[in-house]
Amino acid sequence: MGYHVVDPAALAPTEDYPCDRRSITEAADLANLASAVYTIAPGEQLPRTYHYHEQREELFYVVDGTLSVETPDGEYAVPTGSVFVAEPDSPHRPYNPASADADVRVLGIGAPRYDIGRPYDPDSGAVPDSDS
Repeated sequence: MGYHVVDPAALAPTEDYPCDRRSITEAADLANLASAVYTIAPGEQLPRTYHYHEQREELFYVVDGTLSVETPDGEYAVPTGSVFVAEPDSPHRPYNPASADADVRVLGIGAPRYDIGRPYDPDSGAVPDSDS
């Protein structure tokens, strides 16, 4: 059996990331689940790029603030206490607008862990094929 109590504030931030990211996955040595806590300052985005995953189901629970999410279907505003879910092959870019008054804190969870994000170009208008 294995149990962990993790204080994200005690974890080192992920290097070369567009916002403050603290990896729960690495701290608890999780095999199948990707999880991190993000603090996104005004003008920052959560992921490295506008992206999608071929298999990963991903959710973002907004702990504090309002998370903005760009998708091909439009913009979403996700308030404190709400959850944004992205299914596989669903491009998304969570961010905090430059005009925001405060940081946004988000708990991100996704599985499977090793399904890397694939870059998505919103200018191409090409949405990934859901059969891929």
